[in-house]
Amino acid sequence: MDQINCNNLKPVKAVSSHAGCLLCGNQNPLSMHLNFAVDEQQVVHANFKAHDMLQGYQGMVHGGVICALLDSAMTHCLFNLAIEAVTGELTVKFVLPVPCRANLELRAWVEKSTNPLYFLKAELSENNKLLAGAQAKFMRTK
Repeated sequence: MDQINCNNLKPVKAVSSHAGCLLCGNQNPLSMHLNFAVDEQQVVHANFKAHDMLQGYQGMVHGGVICALLDSAMTHCLFNLAIEAVTGELTVKFVLPVPCRANLELRAWVEKSTNPLYFLKAELSENNKLLAGAQAKFMRTK
């Protein structure tokens, strides 16, 4: 599967309380300014160009950044459904090193929901090659 052109999809708007978010905030000067969009199957996508400032080990994106990217994708999956929730549990599987300067794609979707709990999955890939995956439990806040 080729990288999704998010411009052809419906944008997902973050809630106003996320304006200062490090990953998607439009009022945070240090934000990565991630823009998420949703397809017909309710899968949320974002494209992101990694850079050297996100480095952990030489030439590789820091594992904590990878976790944050996957978590943000799943959060936006819930925003798309007008659900505000916080991460209760996050499990990440690091499949391959994520190179700095890579063109990355994030995908996230809801696996199951039993209000107030939501179970989601997310993937981080480059050129259709899975680099990391996550599953998480979210707890509705509102």
